[in-house]
Amino acid sequence: MLTGAGISAESGVPTFRGKEGLWGKFRAEELATMEAFLRNPEIVWEWYSWRRKLISEVQPNPGHFALAELADYFDSFTLVTQNVDGLHRVAGSTDILELHGNINRNKCVKCEAPFDEVDIDPARIPKCKGCGGSIRPDVVWFGEMLPGEVIEAAFRRSEEADLFFSIGTSAIVHPAASLPMTARRCGATLVEINPEETPLSNLADIRIGAPSGEFLPKLLDAVKARKNQSGQG
Repeated sequence: MLTGAGISAESGVPTFRGKEGLWGKFRAEELATMEAFLRNPEIVWEWYSWRRKLISEVQPNPGHFALAELADYFDSFTLVTQNVDGLHRVAGSTDILELHGNINRNKCVKCEAPFDEVDIDPARIPKCKGCGGSIRPDVVWFGEMLPGEVIEAAFRRSEEADLFFSIGTSAIVHPAASLPMTARRCGATLVEINPEETPLSNLADIRIGAPSGEFLPKLLDAVKARKNQSGQG
């Protein structure tokens, strides 16, 4: 499974590209960079604190919950996501590969040691006790490489997949956009769930032009029914 911004948009997660208020004066590309953090860490942390507050006010939708439950019906089930909001974990999913990190986590800007149990005051950004580096959000910024172990695991699981779902992703941001076709080249059946057409649409074996929150609960019900029928036999 690969999920993108579409599944979170159904929960009301904002894109953070609005034109109103203070942050309307900035583009994400101007704040989500190492250069911006080194130049003005306080304003970057103010932006992320604002984003965290907005995300804390939304909940997983039926699509998130359906994916978490679907995992129980497969011998192997890996959820790869481009989203940083953590809603899959809130919904109960466990085997998750977060390609772009998680906005609710922190790490040291130098040694990358995790610092999850710290409160961030943008005016007094804490320092790493090990190396003295400033604490930053544990997300992948523009110009940064994806975590090596995570993306390698994502490609490995894609190569091993028998069935691959691309859910709510634009299929244009690489390297994540390469995962569906990697799976298909290795023999997997490729299913796209997205109300909008993408570069993947004409290549998918099955395309569902519906919101994931609408279709995935129906898929879960069908899987449950089939499981019950096979159990009765």
